[in-house]
Amino acid sequence: MKAASESAHVTTGREGEVALITMNRPEKRNALSLEMMRELEGALAALADDREVRAVIVRGEGPVFSAGHDLRELVGRDAEMYAAIFDACVALMTRIAAVPQPVIAEVAKMATAAGCQLVAACDLAVASTEATFATPGVRIGLFCSTPMVALTRAVGRKRAMEMLLTGEPIDAQTALSWGLVNRVVAPERVHDEALALARKIAESSRGVVGIGKAAFYKQIDLDQAAAYEYTKAVMTSNAMEPDATEGINAFLERRRPVWRR
Repeated sequence: MKAASESAHVTTGREGEVALITMNRPEKRNALSLEMMRELEGALAALADDREVRAVIVRGEGPVFSAGHDLRELVGRDAEMYAAIFDACVALMTRIAAVPQPVIAEVAKMATAAGCQLVAACDLAVASTEATFATPGVRIGLFCSTPMVALTRAVGRKRAMEMLLTGEPIDAQTALSWGLVNRVVAPERVHDEALALARKIAESSRGVVGIGKAAFYKQIDLDQAAAYEYTKAVMTSNAMEPDATEGINAFLERRRPVWRR
């Protein structure tokens, strides 16, 4: 593992072709302060152009993945400050979809409110059997309106509404069955499982994975006819990429491909 770089609340390290972004504020349950959200967004932006990085894992130091927004920042502020906080939140979630590398949430235990949103916004998620997920803002008078965007797209309307209106947590197995996470494993295996998933992705062409990820998010909200119109153009362009030629030839020749990107 390469040495980690650090900012005030976020550390970035490397395990081969996989980048690790760690929220390092365990004493505050990795609350997403304005500063931390900007640091996370900046870390992702910096990795986007790193050709050596083929997948990213986002994790939290300590037992809590993230307890959501730092509530101390949400009391007695003016509209400009609130706007800055939620602008930073939206920028972070949008950046996850924008970077070419798949981003995997590694959830050891609790992810609530904007922390749950962060999990839902990631491309993939691996959780331990001890993980729980909740959007409890309604209970403190601040409805989880921005978290609902990613949550609804991950679990569907009725399930998202139940979480949003009751604030009740769901366990890891429920999160798995609802589509919020991809895999649930024993606590001692959660990092290894996230890393194994990232490394499986890293076996493919970085450029082609980036094409596919961008196309996925572009087509997901289109109607079927528009989605097909868009994706056939993407496939036409993709087919002309050197890595498509290499990958198809390697398959036909029964050998491992040598990616250019």
